[in-house]
Amino acid sequence: MVQALDDVVARRWCFGALAALTAARAEIDDLNVYPVPDGDTGTNLMHTMAAAADSLDAEPGVLGLGRVLQCMARGALLGARGNSGVILSQVLRGAAEALTATSSAGGREVAAALGKAADAAYAAVADPVEGTILSVARAAAEAAQAAGEDLAAVVTAAAAGAARALTLTPQQLPALARAGVVDAGGRGLVVLLDALVAALAGVTDRHSRPAPVPLPAVACGLPEGSGPDFAYEVQYLLEAGDAAAAVLRGELAPLGDSLLVAGTGDGVWNVHVHVDDVGAAVEAGVRAGRPYRIMVTRFADQYAHRTAASERGVVAVADGAGLAAVFTAEGVQVAPGGPGRASSTADLLAAIRRTGSGQVVVLPNDRNTQAVATAAAQEARAEGRTVAVVPTRSPVQGLAALAVRDPDRRFADDVIAMAEAAGASRSAEITVAVRAADTSAGPCRAGDVLGLADGDVAVVGADVAAVARELLDRLLTGGGELVTLVIGAGADPALGKELVAYLREGRPAVETVVYDGGQPHYPLLIGVE
Repeated sequence: MVQALDDVVARRWCFGALAALTAARAEIDDLNVYPVPDGDTGTNLMHTMAAAADSLDAEPGVLGLGRVLQCMARGALLGARGNSGVILSQVLRGAAEALTATSSAGGREVAAALGKAADAAYAAVADPVEGTILSVARAAAEAAQAAGEDLAAVVTAAAAGAARALTLTPQQLPALARAGVVDAGGRGLVVLLDALVAALAGVTDRHSRPAPVPLPAVACGLPEGSGPDFAYEVQYLLEAGDAAAAVLRGELAPLGDSLLVAGTGDGVWNVHVHVDDVGAAVEAGVRAGRPYRIMVTRFADQYAHRTAASERGVVAVADGAGLAAVFTAEGVQVAPGGPGRASSTADLLAAIRRTGSGQVVVLPNDRNTQAVATAAAQEARAEGRTVAVVPTRSPVQGLAALAVRDPDRRFADDVIAMAEAAGASRSAEITVAVRAADTSAGPCRAGDVLGLADGDVAVVGADVAAVARELLDRLLTGGGELVTLVIGAGADPALGKELVAYLREGRPAVETVVYDGGQPHYPLLIGVE
């Protein structure tokens, strides 16, 4: 791990956290569905972190750890969604304030920043409740402060302390215990801290879902922040002074619950409350200052939308236990198949039926499977399902498509977005020649290592790692921010680490994620986005 948290690592953390929250979105949402959701915690956290990332993207020249964290915090507050999003923005704000004059931070400084982050989160909530994201934030800070001065030890301890605290949340909130779930916001904070550990290690995992906390199987979770006592969620940004914001808190408190009034420190506040009287909540904001970006959500409408979105499924073709596990973790029905093990129309049709969904996206993940996928889709349409095939030619393109999947979009729009993401992902494979032949890269003999770029032989060599390095250099000549490496069955166990080190040395700005795919015939699959 790196020895100091600086602006480069902070940026890596921001985008890695967004990726991890995107991957864990459905899991976190599923903790939060009793009986109507407040926007869904996973979705809210993802959108809030996306606003932080957008803020950094808008200021690429920002230097210094403190300034980067301030930029993230302000973006998160201005784009915060829901109760959990506002609290997340305050976690970032507290850390930014602790490190505002720091260019890089060691373990002691990061531990202090986590303590400040927990304090800011508690201060933002009108009526703090234990057994929530607040308890998890406090436990992370305490674990970090007890871990000494080594940065890696401090951050790892914070993540572990948060995970332990999360498992205790059902003991602190009876409603969680009754539902058999942990706190959704706390789970999101655990994902955030795990992403910080990954950022310090130099690896950002954009696709895989973080491991869920083991819990009893349940049919429902908790709404974000409260029970279904009020009909509406009201949220807006407010320009006002500190005194006016304090008065506003007092006016909103009797109107409802889940009240947060959180500021950026420069006269802008994010106001969030659950009420029955929307007009009174907005009028209180008008008296306090200038409210804008006013959002009102009726919980009953959200529940109906959530139910409809849950009827959408995905089928992916994958060969190898590791690849199958990656897709399964994303809630995807896996049909076995790939080079040397072709899927049939019946295989794919059965997988489509197993989704139990009225709308299904199929990812063939192989050139030779696309016609079969199209035939299976036609059969499924005859049964009354809406089915679309995204023409992915490799599992890495399937992963890229899944990374942008959004059940909140219309089905057709989601299919287009997934197809665009797959098309923008350049893919390559490494295999071993089974016979002599003339290729576009020159003659090869049986046993030679072949590097294929988008299906065509681009490199002929004698060593998998050497061919992989040349393929990576070629693929990255046209640019790229993320490299995905899927290690196949029989490959050298050190191959992934060797290639990560190669990329880190020659292209430090490129993020890398490595999967143990276990696929036969191909020691390595490569994706570049």
